[in-house]
Amino acid sequence: MHNKKLLNFVYLIILSFVISLPIQAGGLLSDLGFGDDEKILTVEEAYIFSAEVEGPNQLQLLWQIAEGTYLFQEKVDIQLIKADGVTLGKFDPPKPYIKENALRVDGTYGDTAIYTGELDIRIPLERTNTAPTEITLEVKFQGCSEVAGICYPPRKEQVTLSLPAATMATLTAAPTPPAQPVAEQDQLTSILAGGDTWLIVSVFFALGLGLAFTPCVFPMIPILSGIIAGQGEKITPAKGFTLSLIYVLAMSVTYTVLGVLAGMFGGNLQAAFQNPWILGSFAALFIFLALSMFGLYNLQLPNSLQSRLTEASNRQQGGTYVGVIIMGFLSALIVGPCVAPPLAAALIYIGQTGDGMLGGISLFALSLGMGAPLIVIGTSAGKLLPRAGAWMDAVKGVFGVGLLAVAIIMLERMVPPAIAMALWGTLLIVSAIYMGALRHLPIEATGWERLWKGAGVVLLVYGSLMLVGAAAGGKDTIQPLRGVTLVSGGTGQQQQHNPFQRIKSVDDLDREIASATSRNKPVMLDFYADWCVSCKELERYTFSDPKVAQVLSDFVLLQSDVTDWDETDIALIQGRFGLPGPPGIVFYGRDGVERQNHRVIGFMAADAFAAHVQQAIQ
Repeated sequence: MHNKKLLNFVYLIILSFVISLPIQAGGLLSDLGFGDDEKILTVEEAYIFSAEVEGPNQLQLLWQIAEGTYLFQEKVDIQLIKADGVTLGKFDPPKPYIKENALRVDGTYGDTAIYTGELDIRIPLERTNTAPTEITLEVKFQGCSEVAGICYPPRKEQVTLSLPAATMATLTAAPTPPAQPVAEQDQLTSILAGGDTWLIVSVFFALGLGLAFTPCVFPMIPILSGIIAGQGEKITPAKGFTLSLIYVLAMSVTYTVLGVLAGMFGGNLQAAFQNPWILGSFAALFIFLALSMFGLYNLQLPNSLQSRLTEASNRQQGGTYVGVIIMGFLSALIVGPCVAPPLAAALIYIGQTGDGMLGGISLFALSLGMGAPLIVIGTSAGKLLPRAGAWMDAVKGVFGVGLLAVAIIMLERMVPPAIAMALWGTLLIVSAIYMGALRHLPIEATGWERLWKGAGVVLLVYGSLMLVGAAAGGKDTIQPLRGVTLVSGGTGQQQQHNPFQRIKSVDDLDREIASATSRNKPVMLDFYADWCVSCKELERYTFSDPKVAQVLSDFVLLQSDVTDWDETDIALIQGRFGLPGPPGIVFYGRDGVERQNHRVIGFMAADAFAAHVQQAIQ
């Protein structure tokens, strides 16, 4: 009997040791000189807590949470232990992040509500007197270190704060802070954190459908159309569907793999393939394919290889499918330079959790959504395209022009705006001549022939304006004469946005924020790159809008050009803000505190942006 009790006692000791082992192992191995060489942060270093008085009726509590650590939502407790006629009002803390298989204080693992990065809580105060007074706030919290594999002991902070005098108006209407908006990418990140696979697939597929009608995806239409048209009289709806599906799947797989790798290794999906040699090579390939559409040559294998592949080609069109896969791969690189909230959310989630599987599912669903309209276009083209004859040659010519346009789109990421305008102007003028803009129509010409020539004349005029704008130093391919000096001596009215001040490093940013705070001015920081398509859309359509310029007139406007994507750029955009790449817009209030819930990822139209800015600084 005694032996049995002793045995049970030994089992209990062993079980207690096993349960506590995950908590103690990190510190024990570190003390013995094993394991990670990084210094384990103290609880004071892991969680930097501060409390400030924002007015007679409101407090701000802020936790700066070190990278690799987190706070438990349930362990955050706020109490007033000394107050004269002051009580805490009702407040709603930010929504936590549900971390799967998180280390808990009892040594177990499971889904846990946590905070990472920064926790900002605004608390209204209810007062029954108007005199200046002091209050003592007691705040308790606890968290764990993911890196070291340990949990910190509970921490208790007592802070004495001096409240200014209040008026009767503020007493009768104690301020209740409005519900803070949640940035779109943060909402999507929370959907990913929920782990509901079907919800993730549905949401990201729907978002991909929305992105399918943005300028980033438009260049893929002439690529796919050129593939379909290149089949000539062999094309059928079934064949068009098959080619389109293979093209979209190849694009989706490439886009997903690149996104997962970028998220896991802290890379940038945009900058990865923006090397001038790579862009130039792809542009040359599209030009090569376009010229074949004009009948200058035929793309085919040598006769010796054709004879060996004829039978297999007739059965499976394997060579065609391989070419479509290659074009799908290249198309993923065209879509890559456009960062939108769904892409940013997936990359941030992968980077924070290392869950490449769930992040990859979201990226794959997103890219399938972007490609769904292309499948419809490819399938319908198989039914609508003429089988042979002069019309087929005209259709091929149109798609050839489209492929040349794709080549220019890739080149304008690395050439000056004037050269890009000259290329567009040349393409439009040559296309206009091809359409018969300078050719006399006979009296018996059909209505279609007259419409075709009329469209050519429009392209001829617009292309000529492009060349004039390029020669005069213009930079806008949509409005080529913006800012161009007129012959009569006047000056064109160019809508300019408020000037930005360029910064490069984290130190530059901190210096400018401190300067703006001392002058009681809010700050807007814009991340820009020459290869960022959405950045140029913001410059052209949003920042130049009069309403936006008026709203931003009191701001200190900063811009970080991350085109080079060097270590300093990465330290600022990813190290400081955790953004995957440009475009990204960050706002700071007059108090020098970032309004994190008001970050903007991707393009936003002028009216929506003006309203967003006003909300951010309220």
